[in-house]
Amino acid sequence: MVAPMLGVRFDRRMVSNRREFLEGVLPASLIASSAPSLFAAQNSLWLYIGAYTGEKNKGITLSQFDLATGAISEMTLAAESRNPTFLELHPSGKWLYAICEIGNYGGQKSGSLCAYSVDRASGRLTLLNQVATKGSGPCHVSLDHKGRVAMIANYGSGSVASFKIEADGKVSEAVSFFQHEGKGPNPKRQEGPHGHSINPTPDNKYAVACDLGLDEVRIYTLNGATAEMGFHKAVKLAPGSGPRHFAWHPSGKYGYAVNELASTVTAFNYRDGDLTETQTISTLPEGFKGENWPAEIRVHPSGKWVYASNRGEDTIAAFVVDAKSGKLTRTANTPTQGRNPRNFHIEASGRWMLAANQSTNNVIVFEIDQKSGALKTTGKGITVGQPVCLRTLARG
Repeated sequence: MVAPMLGVRFDRRMVSNRREFLEGVLPASLIASSAPSLFAAQNSLWLYIGAYTGEKNKGITLSQFDLATGAISEMTLAAESRNPTFLELHPSGKWLYAICEIGNYGGQKSGSLCAYSVDRASGRLTLLNQVATKGSGPCHVSLDHKGRVAMIANYGSGSVASFKIEADGKVSEAVSFFQHEGKGPNPKRQEGPHGHSINPTPDNKYAVACDLGLDEVRIYTLNGATAEMGFHKAVKLAPGSGPRHFAWHPSGKYGYAVNELASTVTAFNYRDGDLTETQTISTLPEGFKGENWPAEIRVHPSGKWVYASNRGEDTIAAFVVDAKSGKLTRTANTPTQGRNPRNFHIEASGRWMLAANQSTNNVIVFEIDQKSGALKTTGKGITVGQPVCLRTLARG
């Protein structure tokens, strides 16, 4: 989710979803990659794509991703839905949860949270149930590590909420709800609270929520059995930072917030519900001029590298992680071969990164060098309307 001011630039006035775009960038033979039938189940993943819907995109789309070659099959519709922008898969692989960025649900000024069952053989999704997010402009969903709790962030109204995941995969109505209050120094983007993400801590005892409008990472206690959250504390970042998304190091000792308004990443030490800031570093090279708004942040499964997407420079910034301190050193910024890289995904093996360029309607595949963490162009990708979120799942 982006603020209304940026919505004109990034979310609403998109270029047409035309295959001709990629044909002008990539060889035609590499655009479609391979037919779905050619993908062996043991060597490929289901690729789910959350997106804004429109004339050529009707919901959550589905492709197959070849782990051997990095090829992506032509997409199909996994489930029809309106603006299913952010997705998360259950640890069991049986269910998928999606935020639907709509203005009114059930007569409320609220978006919705949808629960789907997953057919592992076909990849198709079946709606289980749908509930209100209790706020406007929902933009993020995550699950606790045991798959018992779903948590969401509402950007528009500046709130977070938790939901119990039932034994059949359905979600309850909101169990906990917290309305954030206050504002930041940027009058155009921080006129009020803007919850942008919420993620469980590595120990599964807490959840951290980034609020772009308040320059805060808010920490909540998390009861996995009841799905209840409770306010614990707030960690203030530099004024005008605009924290957006958060990622954890696999060691559980470090966490990283990407700051949309300042084009920075803030590194933290983590211990038992406490975050201590250790570093803030730019996502941009020295001398960059122009507007830029980072969006996503991910840590490589090895823990050696951190990556953040830049919208404006339209790159993925790569950082080396110091194993002893968790601090970062930026090494390179790689163009994403499109505009507005809203989200990117690193599949579990750590070999492949897929970048979703929202404004140019394409997903581009990069291979990650396992020695340096550098991103290598593969020439592979797929056309899809306004992609926002990517998730992969082993085929059944």
